Amino acid sequence: MKLVLAAAAVLAVLAAAPAAAATAPQVSIASVDQLTQPLPLPYDTDAVGKTQVDAARKRAKAGHKLLLIDLGGNWCPDCRVLAGVMAVPEIKAFVDRHYEVVTVDIGRRDKNLDVAAAYGATVKGVPIVMIVDPITGQTRNPERYAALSDARNMTPQALADWLAQWVG
Repeated sequence: MKLVLAAAAVLAVLAAAPAAAATAPQVSIASVDQLTQPLPLPYDTDAVGKTQVDAARKRAKAGHKLLLIDLGGNWCPDCRVLAGVMAVPEIKAFVDRHYEVVTVDIGRRDKNLDVAAAYGATVKGVPIVMIVDPITGQTRNPERYAALSDARNMTPQALADWLAQWVG
């Protein structure tokens, strides 16, 4: 009887706990210096950010994924490193499974700033990465939009861990 009560108590605690984050993929490279060169140029400089985000949000809803909005510029080394890390096969598979990614060019902080403003972000440094629930439109990381603005000094595993913490 005590065992049944203990098991029931454990189940009740687990049911009340928030969903755990997804397990991050184990990355095969230890340093951003090992990324394939040249690093990607991920931002379409001619695209209209709001149009990109609206289309990506629809795809995210349909695919039951989170929306990852990456605001930056091809001139930004941290933005290019982030794109390079997200292209690493283990991370790409994880991202493709959990996220609909949209990269929005902000020019020299003079384009598509309405996208950032729509989610309460101020663009001081880039990349700005917003994890959005496509159904509610609410962000999961409102206090941490600029957390990857030093991506070139992070390990690929640290970037994978950061991406995994929002899933779940």
